[in-house]
Amino acid sequence: MSVMVKESPISETDMIAEAEKALADISRIRDGVGRVIFGQESVVERTLVALLAGGHALLVGVPGLAKTKLVETLGIVLGLDSRRIQFTPDLMPSDILGSEVMEQDETGKRSFRFISGPIFAQLLMADEINRASPRTQSALLQAMQEYHVTIAGARYDLPAPFHVLATQNPLEQEGTYPLPEAQLDRFLMQVDILYPEIEAERRILLETTGIEDAKAQNVLQSARLKEIQTLIRRMPVPESVVEAILTLVRSARPGQGNAETDKLVAWGPGPRASQALMLCTRARALYDGRLAPSIDDVRALAEPVLQHRMALTFAARAEGTSVRDVVAKLAKGI
Repeated sequence: MSVMVKESPISETDMIAEAEKALADISRIRDGVGRVIFGQESVVERTLVALLAGGHALLVGVPGLAKTKLVETLGIVLGLDSRRIQFTPDLMPSDILGSEVMEQDETGKRSFRFISGPIFAQLLMADEINRASPRTQSALLQAMQEYHVTIAGARYDLPAPFHVLATQNPLEQEGTYPLPEAQLDRFLMQVDILYPEIEAERRILLETTGIEDAKAQNVLQSARLKEIQTLIRRMPVPESVVEAILTLVRSARPGQGNAETDKLVAWGPGPRASQALMLCTRARALYDGRLAPSIDDVRALAEPVLQHRMALTFAARAEGTSVRDVVAKLAKGI
């Protein structure tokens, strides 16, 4: 038995045909990214799943792990207008959103003209987002949620599709402004980037220290990406997967009858986490060449979807317990 979030007019035959076409496109995307990004299959998968699901992702990793290269490559491969903002403590909201300037024509008449900022892109890299002040962070994160900005009372819609891939360095915290929990919740996933495996690092050494580096090639257009995102929202979800999502997310909240969660978790994920899992499991299934998600998809995505939407108690942190440990144990129970 399957359930749908919305009734779709598309027939089952057309749905399968569209899905098979999308599978071929996603395969070309994977190949295109793999020519430039070596190893890090899990990172590439999760980041692409976030984009295919129509959301934003927070990339967390130490310097030198190709976060910037990954975003640049995705922009080229997916045919998106991409831009990068290097966040600093003195960055102002107008540096991101844009501002109005006064102009005077040949008759002497003065008027204001809006000059758009770098946020008017389809793929925006917010590099070291936690280095900007809360005021600047909130300006970006509001746009991420509402997909438009308001300048001097006038509304300006952002391009579609619009995605933000923000990065953070987990080690250096001096001079930074940690994102508040409510703003972290706006990221579909938190993708942790670890050091590459030895074979991947060997290939990095051989491929990137010669005269020519591998160049990314465009394989998709932004309009086609939007079509795939719409298809993902139409994909049927088995009842067992819906129940697994509900069980997982609710078991991560204190006060829901799980004694271990009550002991370890100070506050848990809200309904937005359930929505994120619904979208991401569909996108992961399609990314993996399947036409419907499974409970294994829920387990695989539990950590990136939930870890930034939870906080542990002081006692749990004092004992050395991490959010990943808690999520992993909960995921095994579904």
